[in-house]
Amino acid sequence: MASKDASLAVLIDGDNVSPRVIVGLMAEIANYGTASVKRIYGDWTSPSLKGWKECLLNHSITPIQQFAYTTGKNATDGAMIIDAMDLLYTGRFSSFCIVSSDCDFTRLASRIREQGVTVFGFGERKTNNAFIAACDKFTYFDVLNLPPEETTLTDRPFGFVDSHPVVNTTSKLGKRPLDQSAVEGLSRAVNSCRSDIDNWVHLADVGVYLSKISPDLNARNYGYERLRDFVEASGIVDVKKRDMGDHPPVVLVRLREHRDRV
Repeated sequence: MASKDASLAVLIDGDNVSPRVIVGLMAEIANYGTASVKRIYGDWTSPSLKGWKECLLNHSITPIQQFAYTTGKNATDGAMIIDAMDLLYTGRFSSFCIVSSDCDFTRLASRIREQGVTVFGFGERKTNNAFIAACDKFTYFDVLNLPPEETTLTDRPFGFVDSHPVVNTTSKLGKRPLDQSAVEGLSRAVNSCRSDIDNWVHLADVGVYLSKISPDLNARNYGYERLRDFVEASGIVDVKKRDMGDHPPVVLVRLREHRDRV
């Protein structure tokens, strides 16, 4: 996780994001640092974006106007990419948050990471794997703490302001069983980490390796707040704590010897 003092640039594709996700989104982003820049892109003359007004005021998000010059071409993407590169070259930001389910931002995410800057992606589960892989970490909208479907942000009174401390947002979907790709990824991560004489590895190292092989393969996307709960739910590992004397104990995991192969 990034430092709480980190400066973030948050760029939102208004054409591909619903106002419903913003409360949970901004709470999640607060866990990674301070959102110094918050911009959303779209054609604000379009009736389809009228639901954003109160949301933008409440969260101090700057709308960037981009007219749709012609049918079938997404000018919004181009404007967002140009701004992202301008912000990148200022050198002010440790991380970028790209909020979209559009795979057109794949190259942008890759280019930002080439500069040594972290990219957090946010989108729907239909998001193309290429964009997910281009991010350092990818979080799905449905694991954020969303308001009920029938409640919209435009129902809130004008002038209402949310505060966004660092919080643990909980998925409305609850915990999900680990699918085959998650179990296989976890098995590969444990096998790839440096182990001691009894094949125990540090849980923290497993988490780092998981994020490298698949940015969306994390505890939050399966409804678990802690990595330990996530790996225990797999049923393929043993978990224990090791006392470190004056230092905090560390959590260790290893693959179970007698288990079904994945």
